[in-house]
Amino acid sequence: MCLALPGQIISLSDHSDALARTGRVNFSGVSKEISLAYVPEAKVNDYVIVHAGFALSILDEAEAQASLQAFQDLADFQEDL
Repeated sequence: MCLALPGQIISLSDHSDALARTGRVNFSGVSKEISLAYVPEAKVNDYVIVHAGFALSILDEAEAQASLQAFQDLADFQEDL
């Protein structure tokens, strides 16, 4: 099973080559450097779906928040077991 996670772009690299473009993405307090090659239109504060180090698509904020809440609900449920 593969899992893609939502995260918010907090900074962008300064690459002239669109395929080498990266950004720092925040995943609920943990930030990672992520390739933005597949979403060249992405900008700071956008939410993106990330899998295997690549941002695959841009999400609107409401959709991202709903996904993050679902992950939190799952974590809370597992803690109660």
